[in-house]
Amino acid sequence: MHLLVVEDSERLRRSLVAGLRHAGYAVDLAADGNEGLWKAQEGVYDAIILDLMLPGMDGLEVLRRLRAGGSKTHLLILTARDAVDDRVRGLKAGADDYLAKPFAFDELLARVEALCRRAYGRKDDRLTVGDLVLHRGARSVTRSGAALTLAPREYALLEFLALRAGEVVTRTEIEAHLYDENAALMSNTVDSAVCALRRKIQPPGSAPLLHTRRGHGYILTEARP
Repeated sequence: MHLLVVEDSERLRRSLVAGLRHAGYAVDLAADGNEGLWKAQEGVYDAIILDLMLPGMDGLEVLRRLRAGGSKTHLLILTARDAVDDRVRGLKAGADDYLAKPFAFDELLARVEALCRRAYGRKDDRLTVGDLVLHRGARSVTRSGAALTLAPREYALLEFLALRAGEVVTRTEIEAHLYDENAALMSNTVDSAVCALRRKIQPPGSAPLLHTRRGHGYILTEARP
């Protein structure tokens, strides 16, 4: 999943990015409202974390402009303003959730996960493809009941493919959702990541679930395409 964090505090930005990337998210950053608005309009994000008190353009104005422009990206307001009136203004302007500073990172992570589920029309935290099951709250994976060990980026790739199960997902879509602006991508980056994931989720003797559509992309499905 790909997130945009718009926060002017350098210390908090570093902390958020470290925690979110450790959890397997790709994260882009903006330090002021103008940069945040531009990146939100130009990029592809599963959720946005937006501070209200920003230099250049305040967070509420960023939010209003995004919604006025048709953006439907789920958005969490993160701010020191915790008065009821502030929360109401943010929600009425189009925010999907609100978290006041200071906050527990685990709560932020749970709220971001919930927004990402909503972005794909999911409420259940389980994704199932054949005998492969992703437990999104625990960020764990089993196949035929046996636990699989995946690195954070491998889990993120599998989760994205599982959310689109039965559909062909292109390399461009994978790059946009799994890699942030600082990633040094090579021509075979996605192919290598898919190959490594396929080895992890296909123990000996099990049926293939992750298939390549030559010239199109990849598809995660129980049925052979």
